[in-house]
Amino acid sequence: MTDTQRPTPPMPDQQQEQTPGRTAPMDPQPDHGEESYVGSGRLAGKAAIITGGDSGIGRAVAIAFAREGADVLISYLNEDEDARETGRWVEEAGRKAVLLAGDITDPAHCNEIVERAVQEFGRLDVLVNNAAYQMTYPSLEEISDEEWDKTFDTNIGAMFRITRAAVKHMKPGASIINTTSINADHPNPGLIAYASTKGAIQNFTGGLAQLLAEKGIRANCVAPGPIWTPLIPSTMPPEKVKNFGKQVPMKRPGQPVEVAVSYVMLASDEASYISGATIAVTGGSPII
Repeated sequence: MTDTQRPTPPMPDQQQEQTPGRTAPMDPQPDHGEESYVGSGRLAGKAAIITGGDSGIGRAVAIAFAREGADVLISYLNEDEDARETGRWVEEAGRKAVLLAGDITDPAHCNEIVERAVQEFGRLDVLVNNAAYQMTYPSLEEISDEEWDKTFDTNIGAMFRITRAAVKHMKPGASIINTTSINADHPNPGLIAYASTKGAIQNFTGGLAQLLAEKGIRANCVAPGPIWTPLIPSTMPPEKVKNFGKQVPMKRPGQPVEVAVSYVMLASDEASYISGATIAVTGGSPII
């Protein structure tokens, strides 16, 4: 990746409607590894589910997994254009892409995601729980009960249900990777609902790693810092978008491809003794 592909604040003015955001209007465009990620067969023959796989980190992980040899089910809400683009990159890598739209706050859809993957691939080796919802609020009084519940249902409730459905299809050597956040350790007060779910995800993953160890199934977290995805211009106020990433030691947001390598490592057989871990991808902000 060249320096010109590493966006540095101030970012251009750009606001989108509320989440889910779209990739096409973003300036600069996120780098998902379309032209840069080179695989080496580390996930050859594996089958994976990626929730929120249409854009952002999810798209970068899907591209990386496909180039490492995995077939991918891309779960997403309703961003059909973005999902089709992700699927195109997976297929260009010579792997099978299955697109499945739906709301993961619906327990029946959580089960559908897993059943469809097993039906299409005949196996399930990797589950990436990546889909998330956030909105920025300056005070508790502005957060409604409905908003709080939606954030938890999307970010941790769905994760529990999809994982519960997936585990019965997973064999020893399988890997579950949950996307937490730097907010789990350094909560942003303007994202208090989102940050609370990310702390819950980290705790859930730590318990899960212990619970599944005897089955030979690993569970880990990736904790991104500020990453340049459609979630940013669609959920943050203009000033936050303009200065996005400026707060970390590297003084810039990360690109989705810069996060994807962590998921590849955790999904691979090379990580056979890593479980219960949190991998920080934060531009220099420590998680200790």
